[in-house]
Amino acid sequence: MNIAQNILDAANGWLTPTFDTKTQEEIKAMIASSPKELEESFYKNLEFGTGGMRGIMGVGNNRINKYTLGKSTQGLSDYLHTVFPNQTIKAAIAYDCRHNSDTLAKTVADVFSANGIEVYLFSELRPTPELSFAVRYLDCHCGIVLTASHNPPEYNGYKVYWQDGGQIVPPEDAAIIDIIENLSYDQIKFDANENLIHYIDKDIDQAFIKSSVENASFNTPIEAKENLKVVFTSLHGTSITLVPDTLSQAGYTNVHIVEEQAVPNGDFPTVKSPNPEEPEALTMALALADKTNADIVIGTDPDCDRLGIAVRNNEGKMTLLNGNQSMILMTAFLLEQWKKAGKINGKQFVGSTIVSTPMVMELATNYGVECKIGLTGFKWIAKMIKDFPKLEFIGGGEESFGFMVGDAVRDKDAVAATLLICEVAAQAKAKGSSVYKELLQLYVDHGFYKEHLVSITKKGMEGLQEINQMMIDLRENPLKEINGQRVIMMEDYQSSTAKNLLSGEEETMAIPKSNVLIYYTEDGSKICARPSGTEPKIKFYISVNAELYDVADFEEADSILNEKIKNIISDLGIK
Repeated sequence: MNIAQNILDAANGWLTPTFDTKTQEEIKAMIASSPKELEESFYKNLEFGTGGMRGIMGVGNNRINKYTLGKSTQGLSDYLHTVFPNQTIKAAIAYDCRHNSDTLAKTVADVFSANGIEVYLFSELRPTPELSFAVRYLDCHCGIVLTASHNPPEYNGYKVYWQDGGQIVPPEDAAIIDIIENLSYDQIKFDANENLIHYIDKDIDQAFIKSSVENASFNTPIEAKENLKVVFTSLHGTSITLVPDTLSQAGYTNVHIVEEQAVPNGDFPTVKSPNPEEPEALTMALALADKTNADIVIGTDPDCDRLGIAVRNNEGKMTLLNGNQSMILMTAFLLEQWKKAGKINGKQFVGSTIVSTPMVMELATNYGVECKIGLTGFKWIAKMIKDFPKLEFIGGGEESFGFMVGDAVRDKDAVAATLLICEVAAQAKAKGSSVYKELLQLYVDHGFYKEHLVSITKKGMEGLQEINQMMIDLRENPLKEINGQRVIMMEDYQSSTAKNLLSGEEETMAIPKSNVLIYYTEDGSKICARPSGTEPKIKFYISVNAELYDVADFEEADSILNEKIKNIISDLGIK
């Protein structure tokens, strides 16, 4: 394989004294014997996506390493000094269980401190939501967490948080990226000022646990808590450091931990993927649930911002909930608790995203609460809190197994959400119901919405081109009919236009641009196409719905909607 000149030029740029000997040796070895790997490592710069910067660890400008993260941190440092002149600037840093996360976190701390920024670095791995909490608790100007969330073991990542505890959004993100892109690697200051690096742990832990218990507890009787049998797995991730203690301090003592998955390990040896969205990830937890006759299973991803949930169905078998179902259950519970407390007066809102279930809007309307919809990613839900200071934020969620309870944490938070779903389960069990029965009743009360996700992986440079072409085809040749139903509306978030395909009328959408397309059919189905911002995937989100007049009719209605989803997938030509 011949190596393209632009790839060689980029690689040769790293064969200078700016880069350490080990890095240079690895690059020389790739030039000599691994041209494909060299191409993948240098064909582009890592970019900030919906969840920050995430990529495979290794050498090169398209990889996670001390230089790419150092450059990002240097650019961020320069920006901080520009917007906060003559101030003592503070930054908090956390990291997860992944390989190199601790050393990369120290590199980030070194660069911050070399730029005169005071650093609060967690002494050991901690959940991502605790970093969001720590930014505000310590009155920091920004925060960084080193994590690749639920990606495979070879990945790591870098997420940037702002003063409000939420991830960076416009205009900060574009301004920071512009500075980073105009830096050269020899401008990175790596020489740490150790006097500016402070290690944090237990004091922040206790404050965070206290906040989580206060925000996610709703007058559940002690007896009900003790009667709930919980199985919990951290999937080798960071949640083991806080979730068991949080549940214990909240009064949940009947908790069985999957011990084989309780030790943090960046290889994730007991699962194919440490992603609670994947049913296989909870296999060991489900087996323990059957052994202990547990009521609920909860598993979190490596950085503890997503949670997967399984509950017993009406036949007593463990059933996995998808992210939309979990979100609906927790949102409905919060709304009901706020209503009971007399706290709803029309000045509250819940948050969701454009690819999540439309059912959350039905719920909000029923309770007289506004539902605000943003782009994919919790940074947009956190931004809603900042943008609407006169409204109270109750909670928010998205289909990808994330939920946020109140505004103490400004990102998806599996610590508080784990406690919240236990509250839902404990109160349901205490009144002779169950989480599953509560979900079916919500379908009767608000409409039966069913969602399905098709995620297609396309790795590398060729994969990126394939994904881009798929989106181009969907834009240039819009579908006119899906599953025998006319497409009546197409929303293109890249051009900010919503077009009525029947009348030809177009409207401009007041929402930030994003590479997303959504089709709406005349029977109320919704189909969304979106390339992932953090993984080499294109995702198709399908939502269908039907009236459900009685719980007894659920199986029949479910079968009808499953067939509808199957037909939509066939018409789209995806698997």
